Amino acid sequence: MSDRYLSLVNSPAGRAVASRLGLPRPVVLRRHQPGVGLLPGPALLAGPALLPGPALLAGSGTADVLKAMGVDVRDADDGDTRWAALLYDATAVAAIGELARLRDFLRAPLRRLSPCGRVVVIGRPPDGVDPAVDAARQALEGVVRSLGKELRDGATANLVVVDGDASPESALRFLLSGRSAYVDGQGIRIGPGGAPEDPAKPLQGKVAVVTGAARGIGAAIAGVLARDGARVVVADLPASGERLANVANSIGASALQLDVTKADAPATLLGHLGERHGGVDIVIHNAGITRDKLLANMRPEQWDAVLAVNLESQLRINAALLGSTVLHDGARVVCLASTSGIAGNRGQTNYAASKAGVIGMVRSYAPAFAKRGGTINAIAPGFIDTEMTQAMPLAAREVARRLNSLQQAGLPVDVAETAGWLASPGAGGVNGQVIRVCGQSLIGA
Repeated sequence: MSDRYLSLVNSPAGRAVASRLGLPRPVVLRRHQPGVGLLPGPALLAGPALLPGPALLAGSGTADVLKAMGVDVRDADDGDTRWAALLYDATAVAAIGELARLRDFLRAPLRRLSPCGRVVVIGRPPDGVDPAVDAARQALEGVVRSLGKELRDGATANLVVVDGDASPESALRFLLSGRSAYVDGQGIRIGPGGAPEDPAKPLQGKVAVVTGAARGIGAAIAGVLARDGARVVVADLPASGERLANVANSIGASALQLDVTKADAPATLLGHLGERHGGVDIVIHNAGITRDKLLANMRPEQWDAVLAVNLESQLRINAALLGSTVLHDGARVVCLASTSGIAGNRGQTNYAASKAGVIGMVRSYAPAFAKRGGTINAIAPGFIDTEMTQAMPLAAREVARRLNSLQQAGLPVDVAETAGWLASPGAGGVNGQVIRVCGQSLIGA
């Protein structure tokens, strides 16, 4: 879906006009390309002098890991370098006064952060033992969320919160790369459980199913999973059979016509996965609909249809998966929520209810999936350019595109890349969480 304004202000003539008139000038984001390095330039890594005590990034181990990823890691700012990324270890923060060291570390190099650069802060979760320590740890989230709104030229800021001796390696690979282009101002909590993976084919040998895969975000997710090595089953309504077949043929997947709201949908899905593929490792619940109306004007059937597709179908399929041997141990389940389920949206009480319900479901199911070595997480997209949003009135669409820190809409591939990471072995320490792919929406997220 073309963003003509973005294209215009990035042309030579449009750039000059936007500058003279003081118009916002979003940049074309750096997105993942197979075979291209993790970062286009050097990364500044905070050293032990900046933060006393035990630290994840101060030791040579993590620096070596970053170097193995192909990152040009440096531990001192020469006052001249244009930085592709700034990484700061705040895992030993234990007092409010120590936050000033983070400020001092970032102030000068931030002025030389490259377009589409990355700022990543690593911290610890509050543990309920010492209020002063917990206050300092929680303060990091405020720093990162605010910093994300200050950065320009497609740069992002995110927080990785590390439990115990969990490794932040997979999260760093995701957040530093172009895969996280539209993830901004977010906090991701990492627990133990990640596993090594082939960066080029992290899903090699896995079987994945994607619902609602005939178009838009679902088709993009299926494409990313196939690119990353998974054998993919794409599922959608029988009415979308031709489009579903086209998606399947384009990525070497198999197609399953399925109405997820039918009473026999869980049995049909599990039977297909078990008999044809020997089980499933990755389940992406993407099927969803909207039936927007102000609550006073909403008919019962509009309410019921949205809740049935967006939420009840996921609940029934997840229950069936957990009660079966079709779901392999260590499986990954990713559920599509929405920022509407977090902030609400006028005319979408039914849709917001369904998407907030998905978040509640994910948090509740997390322990059950963990018992089988698996995970369940949600992705909450913001404004994504799809066929659905293209049908909006032009003025409303343009306003919605700009209401985030990156001043542009996301693309289906941005949601797909996040789903691909959550489905990977390296994300085994991420469970029961909601990752917002919204460019740091300025409304509620």
